[in-house]
Amino acid sequence: MTATSAAADFRCGYIAIVGRPNVGKSTLMNKLIGAKVSITSRKAQTTRHRITGIQTKDDTQFVYIDTPGFQTRHKNALNKNLNRTVSGTLTAADVVLFVVEAGHFDNADQLVLDLLPNKVPAILVINKSDRLKDKAPLMAFAQQVAARHDFAAIVPVSAKQGFQLDRLEAEIRSYLPASDPIFGEDDITDRSEKFLAAEIVREKVFRFVGDELPYTSTVVIEKFEEEGALRRVFAAILVGRDAHKAMLIGQKGARLKEISTQARLDMEKLFGGPVYLEIWVKVKSGWADNEAGLRAYGYE
Repeated sequence: MTATSAAADFRCGYIAIVGRPNVGKSTLMNKLIGAKVSITSRKAQTTRHRITGIQTKDDTQFVYIDTPGFQTRHKNALNKNLNRTVSGTLTAADVVLFVVEAGHFDNADQLVLDLLPNKVPAILVINKSDRLKDKAPLMAFAQQVAARHDFAAIVPVSAKQGFQLDRLEAEIRSYLPASDPIFGEDDITDRSEKFLAAEIVREKVFRFVGDELPYTSTVVIEKFEEEGALRRVFAAILVGRDAHKAMLIGQKGARLKEISTQARLDMEKLFGGPVYLEIWVKVKSGWADNEAGLRAYGYE
């Protein structure tokens, strides 16, 4: 689709997805665009970058921006960087999705809510609504949160189950500006395959090691090669201590092998071709303690 071929009533705009950590923002965006471009796990701070997901449907192009969960703990360089990403995204958005977990609203949610700009339409998205089987508590909770902000709409959803996402899309579209598409109709993200490969490996690290591994672990793609449909990916997992390295490798390398296998399968599904993946674990502490270290590893 090109600018000249866009319909007269075509709509396109940026939709910021914000909320405290672990309310399901990444899962929601992946479901909305129909592809996994933002990694998910139960570990807080899984999303560390601003991730763009693109969905083009008929006369609308939705450009979703998945943001890191707003951090209220550990006032270090990394968390300050994550919070700047959230705040900066809000000012550039055409629509904001403020995501909360059904039946749960605390000070961390309120801190994000306080960031919402008054001039940008915000939709209250109550995720995991399938957990409240009785509609009465869900309605009471929606009214409680709605009293805190002038929301353009309120939509209970289940990102995991895909419940009411069509209704959410309709609400979003009604607030998007009339505009030609920004991206090609087949694009699903503006991030490179190299970036996505690093994110996939990082997701598997968190899934298989979980809370045992500190938040300062990250993944660097040292080499990314393409040969026809084949991708060769050489990745390094950076950890702060030798003990963390041993934890990731596991007994006789079993844990690292499982991380590599699952990461490779996800890459092949996303890239649509075979992937050769090698992963090393390296000890490198202190990279997240200052702005220079963050920039060196791709943090805006």
